[in-house]
Amino acid sequence: MREMIPLEEARDLVCGAVGLLPTERVALLDAVGRVVAEGQVSDIDVSPFAHSAMDGFALRAAEIAEATDEAPATLRVIAEIGAGDVFEGAIGEGECVRIMTGACLPDDADAVVKYEIVGVVEGDGKTGSVVSFAAPTKVGSNIRAAGEEARAGEEVVAAGEVLTAAGVGFLAGCGVLEVPVYRRPRVAIIATGSELVPADQVPGPGKIRNSNSYAMAACAREAGADAVMLPTVEDTFEALRDAVDAASREFDFVVTTGGAANGDFDFIKPVVDSLGELMMTTVNMRPGKAQTFGLVNGTPVFGLPGNPAAAYVGFQMLIRPALRTMQGYRFMDHPVVKARLTRDEKNRDPRRIFLRATLTRGADGTYEATPAKNQSSGLFGPIQKTNCMAIMPEGTEPQPAGSIVDCILLDIPEEVVL
Repeated sequence: MREMIPLEEARDLVCGAVGLLPTERVALLDAVGRVVAEGQVSDIDVSPFAHSAMDGFALRAAEIAEATDEAPATLRVIAEIGAGDVFEGAIGEGECVRIMTGACLPDDADAVVKYEIVGVVEGDGKTGSVVSFAAPTKVGSNIRAAGEEARAGEEVVAAGEVLTAAGVGFLAGCGVLEVPVYRRPRVAIIATGSELVPADQVPGPGKIRNSNSYAMAACAREAGADAVMLPTVEDTFEALRDAVDAASREFDFVVTTGGAANGDFDFIKPVVDSLGELMMTTVNMRPGKAQTFGLVNGTPVFGLPGNPAAAYVGFQMLIRPALRTMQGYRFMDHPVVKARLTRDEKNRDPRRIFLRATLTRGADGTYEATPAKNQSSGLFGPIQKTNCMAIMPEGTEPQPAGSIVDCILLDIPEEVVL
């Protein structure tokens, strides 16, 4: 096992160690944002009948083919059709039917002329009135055909698609009220550190609140997983070993924070090595060099650093893609845009640096990236107040203001193409 591996290799290793979870059937509304596991078909034609796309008058286009401003065609209104109603009569020569949006098109009609461009010669435009048309219309105008969106038995959502809110409406119209999707991973979050106290307590001397568990659980939920924050574990090999062993038997993925380096009280590496297969210990990135990964009882176990920013970056770059892989998502990379640095960046490091930064547009329309002044790996605050990560490639020399850098947009879904 190599000591330090490139980020891409690390991600391939973690994603390659996980597989698709079993499928489950969920209520249609609960499937939004999830990956459809099997193709879904419509039970009827959608729409099941030809209908009007707007309020107007249904007629035969030939009746007004010669209409002009100087010589308008006139037709008598013989009926009105509201949405949900059906007109079963015949439309004779010189006749039309007033029709509302969504109403079923009469068999004799082949066009609809919208209400706003029709003149009223006699009456009020309703049944018994005479209306005028100052221009011809095309066959099929303002009509939505039967089966325009789907045919009975047709696959309307394919396996592998991410179901959107619009897709939920589409499937409802197709009679699909339950959807097979890949099960959400159950993720155990274990914070390690004898200095940690619960977030609802005021920390005493030498103690800090356990914020990492909340942040990593939130990251897991953002990735579509079900996260459970387990009790904090003290800094002993035995305590961490027992917690990881138990969690690996109950959950689909285990995430620990803290104890990933080489200090006297850093135990996640020897714990994973003793319980299963240790596959990775360090990644060529900053923040977050110390990243432990392995399998315990066949379950992926990932040991993140204790520094908040390092844990956050490690989760986004390595754990999130793995959790998405388990749920059948096909896109793993957030959109990346090029931006101009607004200030000098003096960092020089052999590792790839992820700067917490704010992306805006300059006066000339070009993206501009302003790195947060405080890039400490021990802070969540700069991440909350920024909207991207500006990347300094491995071995980069200090970059002056105006340099062009890649910026990862973590708040934009991976499926979006910019």
